[in-house]
Amino acid sequence: MIGVSLLLLGLYILPVAISFCLPDPRGGVPWRDARRDPTGLAPDPATTPEAVIQVYSGSAVSWRGKFAVHTWIVVKPSGADRFTRYEVMGFSVAQGVPAVRVDRTGPDNYYFGTWPRIILDRRGGAEVDALIEAVRKAVASYPYPHAYRAWPGPNSNTFIAHIARQVPQLGLALPSNAIGKDFLPDDAIAARAPSGTGYQLSVYGLAGLLIAADEGIELNLLGLDLGVDILRPALKLPALGRLGLPR
Repeated sequence: MIGVSLLLLGLYILPVAISFCLPDPRGGVPWRDARRDPTGLAPDPATTPEAVIQVYSGSAVSWRGKFAVHTWIVVKPSGADRFTRYEVMGFSVAQGVPAVRVDRTGPDNYYFGTWPRIILDRRGGAEVDALIEAVRKAVASYPYPHAYRAWPGPNSNTFIAHIARQVPQLGLALPSNAIGKDFLPDDAIAARAPSGTGYQLSVYGLAGLLIAADEGIELNLLGLDLGVDILRPALKLPALGRLGLPR
């Protein structure tokens, strides 16, 4: 029993220590001064008439980037000439600014100097348009529109996880280092997994267990997730995220 406990402790501590030794994803540029211009990852609405839903992640700002990613969602209905971007930000919330931000910047812009990663890309006609309407309703129903707490939540990943649970047809499995995704609204201790393919238990996002077909098995301790993806073999390590076959 002691050996298992020490192994688990090591699997939590070692990845965090390694993450602090990795190169700065912003190349040493202070995040406030880092680039925020478009990356070209989002399709051009002028040449893409179909409906599009994308979810992105980027390294969190400042020291939090060593532990976690920030996620956001963008949508474009069929025939629309622009995307709408939804995300939660903590800046100025204490001064009364809403946590939910709409079109703070373009759909695929650098996230304060880090190249974003696409973690969901859905395209199509009427079916995707219906999902976009469901996403907008989920945004409106988010229970913390004026609150933000980097750890353990509610934060940007709590927001995207809420949308995913409200619209399970998205099939959105968030990265294991999206800290805050396991913070369940309204003091709930049980909920559907964000992907909609399983369930999870969580105590204020500080301790819990998730078992789902898409996410695999994830053990949450103090907001850090350790797990394994069985269907697409990979380890999920605290701070470092997924190591193995891509989803």
